[in-house]
Amino acid sequence: MTETLVLVVDDERDMAESCGYFLRRAGLRVKLAFSGDEALALLDQHEFALVITDLKMPRMTGLSLLDAIKSRSSEIEVLVITGYPGIKTAVDAIKRGAFDYVPKPFDEAALMERVAKALAHHRIKAGNAALQDRLRKGVAEKLVYRSAVFGRLVEELRRVARTDSTVLVLGESGTGKELLAHLLHDESERVGRPFIPLDCTTISEHLVESELFGHVRGAFTGADRNKIGLFKVAEGGTVFLDEVGELPLSFQPKLLRVLQEKEIRQVGASDFVQVDVRLVCATNRDLKKEVEAGRFREDLYYRLDVVRMEVPPLRQRMEDVPLLAEHFRREFIAKNPACGMQEISAEVLEALAAFQWPGNIRQLANTIERACALGSGPVMTLDDLTDEVAGRAAETVARVEEGSDQETFQQMKSRRLAAMESTYLERLLRQHQGNVTHSAEDAGMSRSAFQKLMQRYGIKSSEYR
Repeated sequence: MTETLVLVVDDERDMAESCGYFLRRAGLRVKLAFSGDEALALLDQHEFALVITDLKMPRMTGLSLLDAIKSRSSEIEVLVITGYPGIKTAVDAIKRGAFDYVPKPFDEAALMERVAKALAHHRIKAGNAALQDRLRKGVAEKLVYRSAVFGRLVEELRRVARTDSTVLVLGESGTGKELLAHLLHDESERVGRPFIPLDCTTISEHLVESELFGHVRGAFTGADRNKIGLFKVAEGGTVFLDEVGELPLSFQPKLLRVLQEKEIRQVGASDFVQVDVRLVCATNRDLKKEVEAGRFREDLYYRLDVVRMEVPPLRQRMEDVPLLAEHFRREFIAKNPACGMQEISAEVLEALAAFQWPGNIRQLANTIERACALGSGPVMTLDDLTDEVAGRAAETVARVEEGSDQETFQQMKSRRLAAMESTYLERLLRQHQGNVTHSAEDAGMSRSAFQKLMQRYGIKSSEYR
């Protein structure tokens, strides 16, 4: 408790000093302020876990100070002291973010009971914040890329995350739209609240409304109890609707109302209730064509299409294939330590770089998992790949070599060379624990030449130490 700092604010000096005395007896560090302005100055200089403030003060009231504190940090707990515990201001203080109030006159036991609860709540919130930070890093670590096109998308996504705008994520199946939606949530102010994903293709037309909005008992046959919908489960957080183009036309006006009025009505209920969620949607359909065909409401489309994020297919970011393949290999090894697949051969990387990946990242992940699970040696070979990947990659190379599109052929060769070269550099760095000098010597290159190649492929030695 000796590291916990508490600020006491009261224009009555005797009251402030008395309160400070009780707190110090409990082993807390204490600062005193005798006005709201003095308190704000101290808040700029120190990190407080708790502020105890009188409500009735000249110039700046306790409520005004409370608002100023909460605008700076939601992590600081606030207790308000009032001589009129039944008046509206005490209730307002709670609504505006105060943890509790302390009625005057108070004794040491009553004060310290509330202080202990407030500090316990502060520690819980701090622990949750640390957990969310670890979770956020975990999501970010799954975004493996080197390509400029995907890097621009991630940067754009992080900028959008600072706002509360509705986002529409477009892209082919398997491109990682849900992962990007999760990162959007984790980079936003809603990170401490739930992220609720729902694949709209998995719910029947008759259950969509109940699943999202909930229902009351007796709303329909089989509704033997009340059910909370996903929008209320996600209160304060994010709802991610994957394949939103599959939503039945009859339900779409109700989703539109959520966006316009921020309210829902449970199936069988008569009243609307407010909800505070951010909506992120994804689809692999062309929603404009769906609107033209009468399968999607035009007004809902424009409400969803506030910020559009287009995820490139894997064939448009082929320089990421070696990185992704190695990421999935490591992921499999971490979950299956008995697997002895220690590296991916150059011929496999060449085949992976030549394949077009119609199933995108999901197909690549499945391919690597299968190779790791069925492979028998420490190095992944062509024999460990599916016939589709190994065979079609060879056919693609042969077709291009025989054809007249030499530009495409040169691009493919460059891409394959880059994949092999970057993986070779990473393998050396891993072998030498990130030591650039030893890695360069092993490769028979000068240190400066090795570093130039590292810069070209965005490789950092610190990642292998």
